[in-house]
Amino acid sequence: GAVPQISLVMGPCAGGAVYSPAMTDFVMMVRGTSHLFVTGPDVVKTVTREEVTQEELGGASVHTKKSGVAHKSFPNDVEALLATRALFDYLPLSYKSELPVKQTADKPDRLAPALENLVPEDSNMPYDMKKVIEQVVDEGSYFEIMPDFAKNIICCFGRMDGRSVGIVANQPKELAGVLDIDASVKAARFVQFLDCYDIPIITFVDVPGFLPGTAQEHNGIIRHGAKLLFAYAEATTPKLTVITRKAYGGAYDVMSSHHLRGDVNYAWPSAEIAVMGAKGAVEIIFRGKDVEKNTYEYTSKFANPLIAAERGFVEDVINPETTRQRLNEDLDLLMDKDLSNPPKKHSNIPL
Repeated sequence: GAVPQISLVMGPCAGGAVYSPAMTDFVMMVRGTSHLFVTGPDVVKTVTREEVTQEELGGASVHTKKSGVAHKSFPNDVEALLATRALFDYLPLSYKSELPVKQTADKPDRLAPALENLVPEDSNMPYDMKKVIEQVVDEGSYFEIMPDFAKNIICCFGRMDGRSVGIVANQPKELAGVLDIDASVKAARFVQFLDCYDIPIITFVDVPGFLPGTAQEHNGIIRHGAKLLFAYAEATTPKLTVITRKAYGGAYDVMSSHHLRGDVNYAWPSAEIAVMGAKGAVEIIFRGKDVEKNTYEYTSKFANPLIAAERGFVEDVINPETTRQRLNEDLDLLMDKDLSNPPKKHSNIPL
């Protein structure tokens, strides 16, 4: 947390040496030539009788898609180096340094009319949250972290009026944007990094809840989900949130809500802020009676952001096209934010 650390793995790395890159903030790998594993194929064969190649055991594809050890992979060394330079442009030199600012011709109050019709009227229809990010950030440019791991959540760097920001967003195109173990861990680590260097966090929310099932429960979704909640709650950097559609139950709380000291929460008119979806709520409340009628009434009353706005859970219900303008205005106000946590030796995040 003193200075950003980036590792480029361009060849084999085995045994205890793997923990050197593993402890750094970002790990880049080269497909076909870089390998990371604690024990090599020969040891694995001796102990478990599994026959596996170096690529299958610890290649770039394994660590960017399955294990989450690496953040990005590239076809050759040159592209890995160029991407590292691009990432470095978003980062301050240390936790004491000012955020880098890049001159841009993209006006901070630019409207984005393409956002007006991006969210489908049918709340069960997916859409691409990356298109929202492209419309909001400077010149539609961003640098995604871990694009092939836990695709149901997006973590990326972007710029707003030239300033570096970090963006966390649910992705409705993948698993309907639910939070699961991998998504929680991915986003929690990213949020903690952003807070280390006072990089503002912008969160786009469209989350129907946590992924249900015995596999998630038995593998510790409670513990791993708590990591994301903890990271957002502890973060003292500016935190801005935009609810684009679904914000249900505990998953809504976790995604930088006011309950976790979020500075500004906005909702689009399409937002639904509730304990759960209309159908599930009706089945519980009315015990399955007159489901269609009661679902319609429940949806009309609660499937909108107005009640949440009345109770102060969101600052305003905004037109989607003004999202960039409103976020830039708030970033201007929050750049001098000064908030500290209670004194302690260090936090005890539920690892």
